[in-house]
Amino acid sequence: MLYRAVFFDRDDTLNIDPGYLNDPSEVKLFPGVPEGIANLKAVCDFKIVVVSNQSGITRGLVSNNTVDLIHNRINEILSEFNTSIDAFYYCPYHPDYDPPEKTICRKPSPYMIVQAAEELKLDLKKSYLVGDKYSDIECAINAGVKPILINYNQDKDLINLLKKDGKTPNFVASNFNAVVNFIISDSLGDSN
Repeated sequence: MLYRAVFFDRDDTLNIDPGYLNDPSEVKLFPGVPEGIANLKAVCDFKIVVVSNQSGITRGLVSNNTVDLIHNRINEILSEFNTSIDAFYYCPYHPDYDPPEKTICRKPSPYMIVQAAEELKLDLKKSYLVGDKYSDIECAINAGVKPILINYNQDKDLINLLKKDGKTPNFVASNFNAVVNFIISDSLGDSN
């Protein structure tokens, strides 16, 4: 049996990004994130997976261990809402610092999504990726999942650039609740 998944970028999608977050005590989730993740799991039985570029590691600004502690902290916060993220995948490399064979995991490559699909038995055709950057939308398209842009700042330039390049997301939302409502509605339509 294959599961459906919602993949999320991490920084500026699930949590506020102060710039190379390196202290678990500074994790602040956007409004609606805990309730939204709980709803996605309860209503549609989605697996919830984070796929994140974390080049702060190769830049020497944050350690692998600290990234893991931040992920633990995110799940601690979510546990207060009786939910959790099922798996975290991150790419610690960057092309300015590392050779191409290492940076293959970096979004917009679908590498992390494909890896998660194999390990977690996911049906990518019935899955989604939510992110705030061009590379997230491109990654979703490359992986064959439905791209959703969360655009907290309502950046029209980014939306216009995506449209111009033929990479229009399936949905654009200005808050997390809108993302969740769209995914639930769209996926229930899919299952009929």
